[in-house]
Amino acid sequence: MKIIDSQGRLFGKVSILDLGAGAIIILAIAAILVFPGTQVTGIAQNKSEPIEIQVLIRGFAISDYEKLIKSFEEDKTTSIVIRNQPAGTLEIISTKVLPRTTPVPQPDGTVKALPDPRPEVQFIRDFIIALDGEAEVTQDGVILEGAKKVKIGTGIRLEGNTYDFSGTIIGVASKSDEE
Repeated sequence: MKIIDSQGRLFGKVSILDLGAGAIIILAIAAILVFPGTQVTGIAQNKSEPIEIQVLIRGFAISDYEKLIKSFEEDKTTSIVIRNQPAGTLEIISTKVLPRTTPVPQPDGTVKALPDPRPEVQFIRDFIIALDGEAEVTQDGVILEGAKKVKIGTGIRLEGNTYDFSGTIIGVASKSDEE
């Protein structure tokens, strides 16, 4: 009886390729058990601190701005989305409407910012929303829930029961620094 027949089987029963594949699998399993890799003991985390984020909303078209402000007062929290990923909820602490003006040249050559007289402007608002919450403050910046870094210039979307709009972060401050 031949050890390896014409079809590459050992003693006519087991293929040499199957035997080689089985040996590689056994060696891989043994390597994992003997050398499991580095142990992860934990990730260093900073303590959450109170923060305030200011968001600028420009050109927001709305028919009843007072109704929006009322919804902010009724439900003081808003869900936020950063880079199309949910980043938790923050509390709305204030809103400030910015005036809609247009530059008007004066006869003496100067320019004044006067209220915009166009009728459609009554439905367009620019405002700043101040948000309050907890976040991890690191050397790289402020990190919200879900490992979302927030910095000045970051786009942010606010979602509530009656609204869903986007703005830009114009201020990030740790409240513990202010005290």
